[in-house]
Amino acid sequence: MIITRRHLPRLAAAFLVATSSFAALVTPASAAAKVQRVVSPGGIEAWFVQDATVPLVAMEYAFAGGSTQDPADKPGIGAFTANMLDEGAADLDSKTFHERLERRAIEMSFSVTRDYLRGSMRMLKENSDEAFGLLKLALTAARFDNEPLERVRAQMLSGARRETTNPVSIAGRKFWEQAYGNHPYARQPNGTLESLPTIHSADLKDYAQRVIAKDTLKIAVVGDITPEALGKLLDDTFGSLPAKGNLTPVPEVQAARPPLHTSAIVDVPQTSVNFGGPGIARNDPDFMAAYIVNHILGGGTLSTRLYKEVREKRGLVYSVSESLIWMKKSSLFAGSTATRADKAKETLDTITAEIARMGNDGPTQTELDEAKSFLKGSQMLALDTSSKFATALLQYQLDELGIDYIEKRNALVDAVTLQDTRRVAKRIWGQGLLSVSVGRAAQAAAPPQATGVAPKAN
Repeated sequence: MIITRRHLPRLAAAFLVATSSFAALVTPASAAAKVQRVVSPGGIEAWFVQDATVPLVAMEYAFAGGSTQDPADKPGIGAFTANMLDEGAADLDSKTFHERLERRAIEMSFSVTRDYLRGSMRMLKENSDEAFGLLKLALTAARFDNEPLERVRAQMLSGARRETTNPVSIAGRKFWEQAYGNHPYARQPNGTLESLPTIHSADLKDYAQRVIAKDTLKIAVVGDITPEALGKLLDDTFGSLPAKGNLTPVPEVQAARPPLHTSAIVDVPQTSVNFGGPGIARNDPDFMAAYIVNHILGGGTLSTRLYKEVREKRGLVYSVSESLIWMKKSSLFAGSTATRADKAKETLDTITAEIARMGNDGPTQTELDEAKSFLKGSQMLALDTSSKFATALLQYQLDELGIDYIEKRNALVDAVTLQDTRRVAKRIWGQGLLSVSVGRAAQAAAPPQATGVAPKAN
């Protein structure tokens, strides 16, 4: 799960929505061929798309680190830090900092994944100087004052309490623990009821000092700004950061070998089911073939195999989905669904059988052709705002795909053959499943409903 804090000023919301909606009509198609590399005078690099359609600038950026940098006995420090970076900096306390964001219609957020501390910012062109100035303060002079710290702690503890009784959260946590055991990827990024009370401002300062550094910084910017103006803002904002971070090394790891099933009893009406297994690295030559197979199996629209078999044919669930997850040190395929407790075994058996069928036989030529057509046609539609476009450009950098990836992607899709998909299907989906179910015990799943009629004696 990702911790995110967003501040969208109420007075500016309508304008931002309107301009973003208009930009969606024209931005991606015209900008795709204009991705350029901007290097500031001080050596700060960004991938940049200049678009003057609307007076808006969106920036996404990331530092390597994430929740894997949390100490084993204090999960949640990275997420806590992300939540505190906009709670006051330098001579601005939390209230004043937020008022500055509100007054200038600046949207700023920070988040943590397992591998990265990420940031997002969107502003009107006329407010770029102040927005970047506030970001510099947040990154270099966050205050971590006691009042906002305790407020944020209370919010995170409230979320952690909900997760202890929420079957979806429990299933997700147990799945990651099942897959990764004692590896940092198994830790809860948002912290626990036990760890959050032990985190103090010194922990947050230490995390920020170790992670926020120029050597792992990646930046993507889309909007109405010149390369020259952007270069100056990049230097002003990021130029004074430490040259190198001080990250704890994270070892490579393979997810647990399937088959393996874990269950937990929680008295709730529906059973939550998580399933998956070892996946494929983003830089693997077979990745695109795997991506297409995953789309056919469970990662696409309502026409996926899992949806048809589990929802349409048997009516066991409302929805079921599955996706590829790739990280710096490991990869997974993972899916989830929910069903009546007395149907949990049938649901998981059906999913297991359908995934095994894909592993054994692979997709059909018709499925492959339809998936290719969809994936090529939907690419630019998925980048329909400046923020989405910047997010995609950042991810391409993190995945080391090359600045011309958007131009090459459709050719990579077209190059995948039926033989490729069948080979990769057997490799990934032919090994069985890791699975977790959380819900009522089967014998207590479906008590007889009262009918008002006494049962007949035998």
